[in-house]
Amino acid sequence: MKLDILAIGAHPDDVELSCAGTLIKETTKGKRVGVVDLTQGELGTRGNAETRTEEARQAAEIMGLAMRQNLKFRDGFFQNDEAHQLEIIKLIRKYQPEIVFCNAIHDRHIDHSKGSQLVGDACFLSGLRKIETIDDSKSQEVWRPKHVYHYIQWYDITPDVVVDISGYINQKVEAVKAYKTQFFDPTNKEPKTPISSQNFLDSVTYRARDLGRIIGVDHAEGFTVERYAAVDSIFDLI
Repeated sequence: MKLDILAIGAHPDDVELSCAGTLIKETTKGKRVGVVDLTQGELGTRGNAETRTEEARQAAEIMGLAMRQNLKFRDGFFQNDEAHQLEIIKLIRKYQPEIVFCNAIHDRHIDHSKGSQLVGDACFLSGLRKIETIDDSKSQEVWRPKHVYHYIQWYDITPDVVVDISGYINQKVEAVKAYKTQFFDPTNKEPKTPISSQNFLDSVTYRARDLGRIIGVDHAEGFTVERYAAVDSIFDLI
């Protein structure tokens, strides 16, 4: 099953918070989009691996994903090493995405920057023919995505690319709210966290609105790039 976009996050909800609007927009247009979560978010203060798995399933339905998979790396302790890289290389070669989205290059949570580097390195290595991988007892063909984009998370990183998600913000917020254990709920008696406040939940919308303001639309999401994005004509830029 070839994908147009593969979005990868260190934890279930990373993708929803950061680039769900872009994913929903593309699935609505008929693109095949998948999500891979590196960990189950089992070290999170609120909820647990089981509740997070169910929440991720619900969010996947809202976003219209073609697939979602969890690699069950150790939350907080996965490394950017050969073993972890090979697992991601297998997925890249299996799904052959044209575009990969991954974590912010620098962020408050240590797993985000680790995940960013891990996925970026795996995307490069996936194109090397002398790295052999096997899936379902068959040798895989090499594949390197055309583009790797890093979404923006906690920190206000200046984007290189901004995507208009006007008309999709409500569906994005709905996908975020699927993670009932993680975000604002006045009835939840678990300890408060930096992401469980009303202000944080509101920030999903007001940060998208602010990026939209900059490019003259209602709502937008931003990404940074590892290499320049090229266009055939200057008129391809709007």
